Amino acid sequence: MLQAATLALSEILTPPFRAVLWKSLGLTLALLALAWLGLQALVTHFVTVPDYPWLATSVAIVSGFGFIVGLGFLVAPVSALMAGLFSDDISALVEAKHYPQDPPGRGLSFGASLLGTLGFTATVIAVNIVCLALLLVPGVNLVAFFIGNGYLLGREFFEAAAARFRGVEGARALRRENSLTVLLAGFVIALFLAIPIVNLLTPLFATAFMTHLNKRLTGSRPVDVAAP
Repeated sequence: MLQAATLALSEILTPPFRAVLWKSLGLTLALLALAWLGLQALVTHFVTVPDYPWLATSVAIVSGFGFIVGLGFLVAPVSALMAGLFSDDISALVEAKHYPQDPPGRGLSFGASLLGTLGFTATVIAVNIVCLALLLVPGVNLVAFFIGNGYLLGREFFEAAAARFRGVEGARALRRENSLTVLLAGFVIALFLAIPIVNLLTPLFATAFMTHLNKRLTGSRPVDVAAP
């Protein structure tokens, strides 16, 4: 698992990944910006502040801090959405570079991929709403964040990588056979997700990481890409 994580970290900023990186990063920032504007609009529409400058300033500071915290929790569902959009591109790059000896994987149909992505994104949103609601409970919110996102993101990214070779049902079966390993790998993704700014790269890291992990669990090892 450590080798898989190290390989994923070492390549997410390399030239082959940059085209996907900029598209994923651009869409992620755009979605977060829209969320920010939406939250501001809701506060402006529903909250009436008396005409006291000090009170208006206080509300602006508190709401601004709240928006930042809220956007931090939105990175997980946005990452889930980006995974559905770019997982095949990232997996194909990893497979071609590190596993040229294996047949290339095949992506799911657009319809199946879209339905799976929307359903999973909705689940991640629900889990992170619960985590956000627990924000005022010290310690509990952090545990809920890691357990919830670790399980969900580990499951989704692993099954997306495995489905390229086994189909949806085969990927689920493989994940169940290696449930503890996939869960621990999900916690690694959740830890990456908890790092501000860096977490914007979560879709690239998680997809590359789970592609390597899937290959290791199925008996394939990466070639030495530095070899002549």
